[in-house]
Amino acid sequence: MSDVISDASLRLTAIAQPSAQKNPRSFKAISITLMLVASAAILLLSGCAGSDGQKDDTDIWSETKLYSEATDKLNDADFAKCGKYFDKLEARFPFGPYSQQAQINAAYCYWKAQEQAQALVAIDRFIKLHQGSPNLDYAYYLKGLITFNDDLGWLGKFTGQDLSERDPKAAREAFESFKVVVERFPDSKYAPDALDRMRYIVNSLAEADVIVARFYYQRGAYLASANRAQLVIRDYDRAPAVEEALYILIKSYEKLGMNDLAADALRVYQLNFPDGEMLASGQRAKKERRWWQFWNK
Repeated sequence: MSDVISDASLRLTAIAQPSAQKNPRSFKAISITLMLVASAAILLLSGCAGSDGQKDDTDIWSETKLYSEATDKLNDADFAKCGKYFDKLEARFPFGPYSQQAQINAAYCYWKAQEQAQALVAIDRFIKLHQGSPNLDYAYYLKGLITFNDDLGWLGKFTGQDLSERDPKAAREAFESFKVVVERFPDSKYAPDALDRMRYIVNSLAEADVIVARFYYQRGAYLASANRAQLVIRDYDRAPAVEEALYILIKSYEKLGMNDLAADALRVYQLNFPDGEMLASGQRAKKERRWWQFWNK
């Protein structure tokens, strides 16, 4: 078999060699053609890249020009583009006079464009680099807004979803940012609104725990519902949700046969909510307004 393969290889070599000798220019012609095709392809690709470059000529803009254009996009409510422009400004001129303002403006633009991840990156970078900035109070306030309005959009408004009905992690992060404004910058013009939002977040976190307690109770997990209700009463003693937490605690103790504890919880309820209607009706008070209707500005 190996002899047959060798024989065949020799025959193929013998056939190929004369043809190459008879017309050596054909290979040169093919090579030149391939080179020309490759060159044309490179030129074509270069042309495409050039045409893309012409559409976005911000690379040749001066710092002042870039800031002016970004500000115009901001004023025109073109938030996606103004965020990119301010990002480019800060990247190209990191030590320029507009650098700090570009960072904080980029965060604002991305937030308004509902690009939360990019907004948080921009504002976190500003806070890290500019702890001595006179705009630091606004930076923390803006960070709170970015997180506070997490997942806010037309779908959230359409469904009327409450802050307490979502993952409380974002609410806690917003709370911490607003807390910095209130504690470190008590004279800031953003402090009063930050404080109001902190109160609302506390109420929403309490409501979120009540929702969990209610879930446990409805499924017969009375010990779990009692424990979660106690958590609300302990951590959020002034929140409106405490009334329902006490109601769930009373009912959970009754289901568990802990009548003495149920009686104690009832006395606490009557002392703190003498006009409370939950014991009689068993119904939760309806909220008049959703959080986004009141807070979104």
